[in-house]
Amino acid sequence: MATGQMITTTRDIDAILIPLGTPVIIPEGAQVAITQELGGTYTVSVNGNLARVEGKDADALGFGDGEMSEETEEVKTANGPVEETAVWDALKTVFDPEIPVDIVNLGLVYDVHIVDTDEGGNAVEITMTLTAPGCGMGPFIVDDVRAKTLDVENVTDVNVELVFEPPWDRAMMSDEAKLQLGMF
Repeated sequence: MATGQMITTTRDIDAILIPLGTPVIIPEGAQVAITQELGGTYTVSVNGNLARVEGKDADALGFGDGEMSEETEEVKTANGPVEETAVWDALKTVFDPEIPVDIVNLGLVYDVHIVDTDEGGNAVEITMTLTAPGCGMGPFIVDDVRAKTLDVENVTDVNVELVFEPPWDRAMMSDEAKLQLGMF
């Protein structure tokens, strides 16, 4: 992928305007430039705006084989305990669409707690925040957290609590994130 290269969309794409979180349709034939490809989603610049495109629509950007995945609600069962490091690793694949750093290194995840459920499963309880309380992308980031955590082996349920105390600030970022963003 060549970041910044102009790409012509091959079909209409459902997208989300950044940072508002407003759904939009990028029409077939639109000229877009990819600004970020992280965590299975694309951030594109289109008509002076940024928009988030889901990985399932990569074919319309000229990537992938064009097969659309069917989202199915699957009942998960646990065959053992959940490895907490696997949960943290999954969270490191969730990115703010405006910042090329994962939410763990941004310091947005405050706590991960794994509990046994009455049904014999494993629930993961995550306490996190956003870089700004009014972030329109918040619901999409939380959905990514849920989906990627549910993909971890033996996780049967995920509860995400979004908090704003303590408020996030740059001091919560890892040294790696600061270095990546040129803040050192």
